[in-house]
Amino acid sequence: MNTASLSHEDYMLLAIKQAELAADIDEVPVGAVLITEDGQTFSAHNAPINKHDATAHAEIEVIRLATKALSNYRLLNSTLYVTLEPCLMCSGAIIHARIGTVVYGASDEKTGAVSSLYQVLSDKRLNHQPTIISGILKEECASQLRTFFKNKRLAKKRG
Repeated sequence: MNTASLSHEDYMLLAIKQAELAADIDEVPVGAVLITEDGQTFSAHNAPINKHDATAHAEIEVIRLATKALSNYRLLNSTLYVTLEPCLMCSGAIIHARIGTVVYGASDEKTGAVSSLYQVLSDKRLNHQPTIISGILKEECASQLRTFFKNKRLAKKRG
């Protein structure tokens, strides 16, 4: 696959596939794809339950993969695609990693730290503000989450 010609929607579809992998192991379906400046692609999904690690959000997992592979904690000029608006923790990691662009699908009214609850990534008091693109395949990303939680509620009712 020639990643140079992929659109935001194409990359978000890859992130949605990662979110499906999370749902398959009973994790909240959030997926992330990170593209480095030189075109390397990394992908990950939520895994806090299975890893027994509250920090194992999709964004953190993909940042860990990329920084380890590149032997550099800075991901300058990279683009992060994530199916759900990043939380405070993930937004902090995005800032520290100096990710250039954050593209997300669904907003998160309860814990979103990009535009919904907080606006961390655009806070001029911080030393880095990535470019933000929101709403890419928003409905597909939101639907994936709604379906997951609906199924969890139904399973709980059944006992």
